[in-house]
Amino acid sequence: MPALYRKRNGALLGHVSDRDIQILVDQLEEEDRADRDYFINPPTIDLLETAGASPALVKMLRDAVGSSEGIDVRYEN
Repeated sequence: MPALYRKRNGALLGHVSDRDIQILVDQLEEEDRADRDYFINPPTIDLLETAGASPALVKMLRDAVGSSEGIDVRYEN
């Protein structure tokens, strides 16, 4: 099961479905094919939610971003 990590310190945010990873890949910009990290901010979370991200992923990201301007996350399969 894929996992999301905070890029800065490697902290595990949680496990997500393959479908949620596909939504991240489809909706967000990668610098190249090997890119597996994204900047997540509140508008990005709204975009993912509208695109069909699971409630679990949306909550995980909202909790991780909190009141900050955003965070960098990465995923591993």
